[in-house]
Amino acid sequence: MSRNKIAIIGGSGLEKANIIKNPGEIVISTKWGKPSAHLKEGLIGDTPVVFLSRHGADHSIPPSAVNNRANISAIKEAGCTHILTSTAVGSLRDEIKPGHLVVPDQFIDFTRLRHLTFFENFKESGVQHVSLADPFNAQMRSTLVDVLKELEFSFHDKGTVITIEGPRFSTRAESHMYRILGADIVNMSIAPEAILAAEAGLPYATVAMSTDYDAWKNDEAPVTWEEVRTVMANNAEKVTQLFAKVVPLIPST
Repeated sequence: MSRNKIAIIGGSGLEKANIIKNPGEIVISTKWGKPSAHLKEGLIGDTPVVFLSRHGADHSIPPSAVNNRANISAIKEAGCTHILTSTAVGSLRDEIKPGHLVVPDQFIDFTRLRHLTFFENFKESGVQHVSLADPFNAQMRSTLVDVLKELEFSFHDKGTVITIEGPRFSTRAESHMYRILGADIVNMSIAPEAILAAEAGLPYATVAMSTDYDAWKNDEAPVTWEEVRTVMANNAEKVTQLFAKVVPLIPST
C-alpha cells in the first residue's frame, strides 16, 4: 500500500466524495474549530484518501467564511501527507476558455478578511516565515500535467490565480486590473488554503476549472452563478476522472 495519504479538498462542483468507494467518516474538531464538513476516508486504488468538501456538503459556506485553518489542521491530524484540490475559476485570458482546466504554478493573494497563518504568536511557535516563492508542489503539478495529457483534456500547464474575497463577482474595472497584475484566472479560495498548507508542511497542488470570462470581455455578458454551475457540472466529471488517475501516482515525499 502507498505510503502516501492524500487529502482531496473538493471545491464548487465537487462537494460529494463520489471519487471514493464506500467512504467512512472521520469527525475531527481542531484548535481552530470544526472543518467545513466531516472528513470522508477511503481508498483510490490502494492509496488512502481523505475527502473534505471546502464549502460544506451542501455548499452552504461562502468563501470568506470557510475555516481554512480548521480544514488544513483536520487534514494534518488525519495523517495526510499531500493535499490535492479543485477550484472553479474565471478566465482572464482569451486562450483559457470555459471548460478548460488549468494547473496553476503561482498565486496572488487579494483577500482581506481571511485568517492566513497558524503562527499568531512567535513566543509559542518561534519565529516563522514560510517560503512561498513556488507555492504549488512541482512533483504534484507534473503528475497532474502528465495525466491531463493522457486523458487528452483541454488544459493549461501553468498560470497565476488571483484569489479575491467574494462572494460577489468582479467589476469590469477589477477584472481588467487583475489582468494587468499578471493573473490568468480568478477565484475565491486557493491562496489562503495554499498558504496554510505550506505552514503545515503539506505539499499542495490544485486543478482550476475555468467556467467563464469574469467581467473583462466587453463582447461577453458578465459572469452569473447559473452560468458557472452549468459549466462546472461538465468540468466536475473531468476532474473526478483526473483525480482517480493522479492520486495513485503522486510521488512520496
